[in-house]
Amino acid sequence: MKSAKVAGLLLAAGEGARLGTPKALVEYAGERLVDRGVRLLEEGGCHPVVVVLGAATVQVRGAVTVRNPGWASGMGSSLRVGLAALPPEAEAVVVALVDQPFIRPGAVHALIASGAGLAVATYGGRRRNPVLIAREHFARVAELAEGDVGARPFMKAHPELVTEVPCDEHGDPADIDTPQDLRLLEPHLESQ
Repeated sequence: MKSAKVAGLLLAAGEGARLGTPKALVEYAGERLVDRGVRLLEEGGCHPVVVVLGAATVQVRGAVTVRNPGWASGMGSSLRVGLAALPPEAEAVVVALVDQPFIRPGAVHALIASGAGLAVATYGGRRRNPVLIAREHFARVAELAEGDVGARPFMKAHPELVTEVPCDEHGDPADIDTPQDLRLLEPHLESQ
């Protein structure tokens, strides 16, 4: 997707049941996770950035926000809502999750620089997020996204299309799901 217009999509609609609060509202290192996610995508080279909200409605500077009325059904519905909200000029999108605050913009840059139409960041050889999806795949990705899965079913059905992009040097894909995660992951603050 070199030289293509790549939008950013931050999925931030969940209620954070195990965390006890919507993850979008959590502050980490003095910044809300939703703002950190928008910054990740912007600094990684995405424009515009669309944020899908649901359980919490918040103002997000520097991003377009859309509400997923079916947020409780899982990430799949948020991905569908987000893809539908992207501007027509976006040739591709990088999708990131609000609960992975230790991924750095270099991961987004690497996905875009791969030139692939479908690319996934890997850490230690394991596929994680973010993911880049070219517009030509939006409809099928949306069709297969259900429950708590996003683009994974499409990637599984079309392994020949997937480019894995090693992103070990661009952060840690650890996610924040519980209050314990916030405390256990504090060493990341020192390396930021």
